[in-house]
Amino acid sequence: MLKVGLTGGIATGKSYVLGVLHELGCEVSDADTLAHQAIEPGKLAYQDIVSEFGPGVLNADGTLNRAALGGLVFTDAAKRERLNAIVHPRVYAAQAAWLAEVAARNPQAIAVLDAALIIETGSYKSFDKVVVVWCEPLLQLERLMTRNHLPHTQAEARIAAQMPSAEKLKYADFAIDTSLGFEDTRRQTETLYAQLKALAETPEP
Repeated sequence: MLKVGLTGGIATGKSYVLGVLHELGCEVSDADTLAHQAIEPGKLAYQDIVSEFGPGVLNADGTLNRAALGGLVFTDAAKRERLNAIVHPRVYAAQAAWLAEVAARNPQAIAVLDAALIIETGSYKSFDKVVVVWCEPLLQLERLMTRNHLPHTQAEARIAAQMPSAEKLKYADFAIDTSLGFEDTRRQTETLYAQLKALAETPEP
């Protein structure tokens, strides 16, 4: 099985690339979904987050208000580190379980995990290949403002809280530039899939 880490900054187009790879035949998962599952009511991470950040991060129905939590941590590095320390170990365990399940079910699979922080945390080392999705910085800012309905300053703060794309690209085995839109991105992703398929089908020495 070929294990591929897909990463990139917020609002650079990772989800679209992941969707195309899935359509083409890859097994896919994303760390955001695994993180959402980890913080559902009743889970240990949920209890830890409420204990750490207080009831102000809850919706009326008791679920976590992710927008309120995001507002707290994106502007405060210490709080962000504390949240990451609560959530990430559970997400890593879920990722490992997913990869093991795919390997058992389909040993010839190309398993692609979309995870924003694999470079920052060093977990990129556990993947066979790393794909970095990026776009021009001003375009990234515009996309984030539009997608999340954020004012300029808040969108800038969220991007600034992450490793810059230029730094992430240093770790890339493959890179996809989404700056020119969906059609061009799809073309690049189809080329990437062909390259990954060739790698997956190459016998190990």
